[in-house]
Amino acid sequence: MPSRQTTNETLSSTDRRVAALAPGPPVNIATGQAADPGAGEREVTFRLEGVSVRYGEALAVKDVTMDIHHKDITALIGPSGCGKSTLLRCLNRMNDLIPSARVSGRLWYHGEDVYGPKVDPVQVRKLIGMVFQKPNPFPKSIYDNVAFGPRTTGMKGDMDEIVERALRSAALWDEVKDRLKENAYGMSGGQQQRLCIARCIATEPDVILMDEPCSALDPISTARIEDLMHELKEQYTIVIVTHNMQQAARVSDRTAFFTAEVDEATDVRTGVLVEYDRTEKVFSNPGDERTENYVTGRFG
Repeated sequence: MPSRQTTNETLSSTDRRVAALAPGPPVNIATGQAADPGAGEREVTFRLEGVSVRYGEALAVKDVTMDIHHKDITALIGPSGCGKSTLLRCLNRMNDLIPSARVSGRLWYHGEDVYGPKVDPVQVRKLIGMVFQKPNPFPKSIYDNVAFGPRTTGMKGDMDEIVERALRSAALWDEVKDRLKENAYGMSGGQQQRLCIARCIATEPDVILMDEPCSALDPISTARIEDLMHELKEQYTIVIVTHNMQQAARVSDRTAFFTAEVDEATDVRTGVLVEYDRTEKVFSNPGDERTENYVTGRFG
């Protein structure tokens, strides 16, 4: 969906790009007024109200309400099967690609209803990029991997500059600048994951979603990705799913702890949000006994 001109010249670049999602100016969902680009650290990127996800008749995630803040790293933690990745995929409508998936509740992105009838899912995924658990470079050159998104979306500008900027942002340029035409499969696992981050960055998103991006990597590569996340949060809102509680404690500003409720009759596991707060509080002084049991290793 092509970007529309806005009459408010004071809108931030993010606001202008959000306006491309659907007709009407972006609004502050707390007030219903035009978005304020100077909202500061409490500016909300995503607001979820009663978000639930079903796969067919099975309820996978139940009634999640939370705010995700601008240029924060938000970690989603919890045991396997508690719906962390399912919820993450709601944020950029990746669940649309699963025929049996149904999302209910309300999910706003900078005040715009992500699931509104006039919203283009492709535009959503351009603004809200994703990096997956296992590095998934295309069977192309390093250069063509990064250039793929900008070419597909028709981005304007010098492609060499776009590729270099993305690789520099992913802390990969110095390692690959002399072999850009080589196949990406020849890179190490850690380099491939940073290449996937560069590929995500190349389309100039507003948000980066990361689904266990370090689970397949060695400790050195993991440390590099974590350092990179700290650098990227200066420009992007980041939401990460991780099973590694130490990683969540190291990299995130806020942490959401999920657990799974099991229906004994059907053995169906349903993810529920137990606690969401500043990471320091979640790990040092949690407000729910279930959170304390998980972060101290008593279960999970």
